[in-house]
Amino acid sequence: MLALPPLAAEPIFNIGSFTVTNTYINSTLTVFLFIVVGFLVQRSVKDVPRGIQNFFESIIETLLGYFDQVTGDRKKSLKFLPLIGSLFLFILISNWLGILPGIGSIGINKIVHGELEFIPLFRPANTDLNLTLAMAVSGVVLSHIIGVFTIGFFKYFNKFVKLSDVWHAFKSKKVMTIFTAFIEFMVGFLEIISEAAKMVSLSLRLFGNIFAGEVLLTVLASIVAYVVPLPFLALELLVGLIQATVFSLLVLTYITVATLPVHGHVKEKATH
Repeated sequence: MLALPPLAAEPIFNIGSFTVTNTYINSTLTVFLFIVVGFLVQRSVKDVPRGIQNFFESIIETLLGYFDQVTGDRKKSLKFLPLIGSLFLFILISNWLGILPGIGSIGINKIVHGELEFIPLFRPANTDLNLTLAMAVSGVVLSHIIGVFTIGFFKYFNKFVKLSDVWHAFKSKKVMTIFTAFIEFMVGFLEIISEAAKMVSLSLRLFGNIFAGEVLLTVLASIVAYVVPLPFLALELLVGLIQATVFSLLVLTYITVATLPVHGHVKEKATH
């Protein structure tokens, strides 16, 4: 019987004060794979695409097609492609590497809390909540940074704390306009809370689905190997693709919304 994987990533060795976990090894392998493939693709780039260049150009065109459905603008899709495309491919390859033979079954025996335990050398990278939370926080924070640089700090700040709307409402001297401005002002604080909720939901959704798949495959491998787990391996391929798509497109949606121009509704009502 294989032991069920724990919630936390397991340390393998230390480099000084830095602890290398089995999930970190998998994420490093993913990055290394990106470097190798990027080098090979760069060397094969030609004016008339063929072979591996054709394959990756088709992937880019597919991604741009999905991005266009979110942004509604090919220029924006091209602008956000390096960030969102890299995020999508990193999550996808990390998920798929996690179901290769040997992942979870090749490891070492270590003494943990006075007991000898089996520690797998490799583990799906996105079963580490630290990684999924870091990507979620980075995605949401970057959406705000891009929004500030796109529409300006004060206009972007007014999306959440609508001080200018309150000011224009008082200038209008209309009771309903002032009341509406205060309601929107309070809603702005709820929007700030929702930004934190985005980070939590993004990270937990990815972590939960990939961790659940790891537990399922471990249980099946413990009961009966080879034949029975095969359909579930295929299902995990699909789950890995879906989760990478959902995560990356949600981050793209946050960035797209953050870069939309601000309309001063209260100000417009006050001037009419």
